[in-house]
Amino acid sequence: MHNVGDILWPESFRWRVAMTVIISGYLDFENPEDVPKLIASARPHIEGALSEEGCIAYSWTEDHLTRGRIWVYEEWSSSETLSAHLKSHWYTDMAGHLASYSMKPGAVVKKYRVDLEEPVYDEDGNPRGDFFTADG
Repeated sequence: MHNVGDILWPESFRWRVAMTVIISGYLDFENPEDVPKLIASARPHIEGALSEEGCIAYSWTEDHLTRGRIWVYEEWSSSETLSAHLKSHWYTDMAGHLASYSMKPGAVVKKYRVDLEEPVYDEDGNPRGDFFTADG
């Protein structure tokens, strides 16, 4: 049992805290010359996703070093809002759009739960790799 305030919680109790979810990864396409057109024509799907509840960021960009690669970056306010997006027509429409292009196998797209967010630069303007606000 955990004692939190005046309440005794059982060991099996799990705190439910909404955490930001980041989607990050890349897709490689057979024809690098298709990538600018693919991204431009995906704009309605991207704007639709951006209009969804909980969508903080949704960006598809061309890699400047690896021809034919698109980087995907999404930020969602919670796993629930991401789940709703994955069931929405914006997601299925984007999948259909991508299917009209020849994608190479081996796409790498992952999701990450964010438990702490803070600036890279501290109050003195110094870049920090540690999480300097975590301890108070």
